[in-house]
Amino acid sequence: MSASTDTIDTAMAKRMVEASAIRGASIIGQAGGWAVMLKLGIQEKPLGVQRSTKPRLWRSLDSCVEYLRNELKISKIDLLDSSNFSKVKLAGKSRPDAAARMRRAFQAADHDAWFREQVEQGLKEADDPNAVWFPHEEVVADMQRQRESLIARIGKTK
Repeated sequence: MSASTDTIDTAMAKRMVEASAIRGASIIGQAGGWAVMLKLGIQEKPLGVQRSTKPRLWRSLDSCVEYLRNELKISKIDLLDSSNFSKVKLAGKSRPDAAARMRRAFQAADHDAWFREQVEQGLKEADDPNAVWFPHEEVVADMQRQRESLIARIGKTK
């Protein structure tokens, strides 16, 4: 359980589901979202936020059900009570930076995959016995010629 005996965190809930200690689950509407109550014998306890005594809330009923099915492996819901549900946003719940942070993470992962692919391709080409290699001095001389040509073109445009 979490720090308090009033809530059950996800890790403990998973263990309890595996041990068949959870006899049912209910989804209860509240101001700002949906909470989950887990039935343990004749007691019910809320599913809590990790490292906190607060009950966990989902803004979307779909994401709450998805969490129960995929994370806790609970597919049967005993009760859905929407009588107290309200879409009122709770203070401190908004995370406008989350979408931007996730977008940057996906972009970084895509770039990392692309970069690794490029390195792998370069290593394969370098290991190819038919690869043509140029001496360093020849490459340096070619770059010097290109630099001089660019400087000359820039000088003519001024």
